[in-house]
Amino acid sequence: MRYYTKTDEWVLIEGNKAKIGISKSASEQLGDIVFLELPTVGEEFSKDDTFGVVESVKAASDLYMPIGGKILSVNEKLVDAPEVLNEDPLKEYIIVIEDFDDNELEGLLTPEEYGEI
Repeated sequence: MRYYTKTDEWVLIEGNKAKIGISKSASEQLGDIVFLELPTVGEEFSKDDTFGVVESVKAASDLYMPIGGKILSVNEKLVDAPEVLNEDPLKEYIIVIEDFDDNELEGLLTPEEYGEI
């Protein structure tokens, strides 16, 4: 199941790894995405830490960790083509993390709850 934050990030758990990206709503609000600042593989972040920045023609927004963890990989495709996030933000993850605490998922929103806000 995909979980959401009130700041429009999502997390999808796949075994002992978690993919993190931005919601469709965030993509639509930002408009045309032109740049992403991504973390370095191996960096560790706590829940709610800023892990990067997404810039669009309208604004720049910080990206926040829905759950804490260690960066396992970044979506290299987005380095040269950040606009791909506008096409399908639920398909394109930004980072993959490991070493996370499942208990941190409890404070996140289900798709239904996220849709209500």
